[in-house]
Amino acid sequence: MSTTADLIKAIRTGKLSEVIAALDAGAQVELHDGPGDPGLPLAIACFMGHPEIVRELAIRGAKINFTDNREPKSPLSMAIRGGRTEVVKVLIELGAEIPPDIQTGLTDQELMLAKWKAQHFGASISGANQAGSDFPDVEEIQVLSCYGTDTGVLDAEMKRAVEEMTKK
Repeated sequence: MSTTADLIKAIRTGKLSEVIAALDAGAQVELHDGPGDPGLPLAIACFMGHPEIVRELAIRGAKINFTDNREPKSPLSMAIRGGRTEVVKVLIELGAEIPPDIQTGLTDQELMLAKWKAQHFGASISGANQAGSDFPDVEEIQVLSCYGTDTGVLDAEMKRAVEEMTKK
């Protein structure tokens, strides 16, 4: 089999290690679909709902944004059409631009958090998140189970920090 076929098969089956192996063996991250449009691997990963593969393809140079992300073949549209909210979150965290009239399937809180992660982690990659930066210090806490804990205070603090950040 060719590396291209190996890549597509690995994406369709959701096997990240095989995706990495195919890319390392020379498979192109921006393969063209039947009509000749680029982005076939990312489109498949978005529609099939493989967020870890979406991240890997993006790291390797897959194009996250189209000129208009409302286009049916855009990664964002493919994830929305497939009902893959985890992939939608990942795309936003990676910098996908959301057209104002598109329904992502995310709650307002999920959308706000994904946008915050995009700004926060994007800034730290570029070195802008140093002392004195415009980004607030926000601690992300992941609790697997904590019966009876009121997380409203944490939610309120996060919302306040994001609102302050957007005012600047």
